[in-house]
Amino acid sequence: MRSWPENAFLETPAERGRLATARYVILPVGYEGTTCYGQGTRHGPDAIIEASTQIEDFDEQLHDLLWRAGIHTHPHVLGEQAWAPEKAQERIFAAAAPLAAAGKTIIALGGEHSITTALVRAARTRWPDLTVLHFDAHADLRESYQSQRHSHACVMRRLHEAGVPFVSVGVRSYCRQEYEFMQAHGLAPLAPEEVAANLPGAVERILARLGPRVYITFDIDALDPAVAPGTGTPEPGGLSYRQALAILEAPCRGRQVVAADIVEVMPIAGNLVTEVTAARLAAKIIGYTQAARPGPGAGS
Repeated sequence: MRSWPENAFLETPAERGRLATARYVILPVGYEGTTCYGQGTRHGPDAIIEASTQIEDFDEQLHDLLWRAGIHTHPHVLGEQAWAPEKAQERIFAAAAPLAAAGKTIIALGGEHSITTALVRAARTRWPDLTVLHFDAHADLRESYQSQRHSHACVMRRLHEAGVPFVSVGVRSYCRQEYEFMQAHGLAPLAPEEVAANLPGAVERILARLGPRVYITFDIDALDPAVAPGTGTPEPGGLSYRQALAILEAPCRGRQVVAADIVEVMPIAGNLVTEVTAARLAAKIIGYTQAARPGPGAGS
């Protein structure tokens, strides 16, 4: 008889959820230290994991059980303690770096978008040639915001400073300084209308800008708020779920996706759509990457 651990992503059976043998690690990072509008992203990881127990663990494209290669659900990284942004960055890095060193495919669940800086830094300790696929409504290229350089509004600026190549998709909101920065540095995000006008062409353009190893950061507000209303800074006119899947599938199958995060989920009482959507996105990343490249435990 299988043992189904409480609070395990997709209710992964205990024998497939051991850290030592699992290919995937679900890393809950409920940090919320710099949010500036809607509050509640600290509850995102638990809401996504809970929602995952209500979706099918059999993937309709993989034609197999998603947890076949092993999915370990890690304890919360930060717990209930209030962390200053710099301290939170170091704690997240300390939790993620050993997992990256062990070759695990980390899928972090946020929490606000600032967590991505530490997660990418950890991934680069094993894969220094990493490139990033960035889904977002916002450019996140501010030098600082509200006097904080580790704000969720600055995450892509920090990655740019670290020399991490990235391509952004879904962006439809940025300030004048961010626009000037993008112009000066040749950063050209793909807007939702470009994706809608020519989805295959958009996918080709994205793949052309990604290297062989990819980190995916998915701010849920990249999606239209009609699809994912539970987020702190919603922007109308976003990507559809199907458009997002088409963009996700290409690097998951055609590149080596070594880690990912899904951030800025802010649960809304009585409305479960956003966390279910986030759980499905995480499950699809697991499914697409298994279909592309068998990992430890696959097929056993």
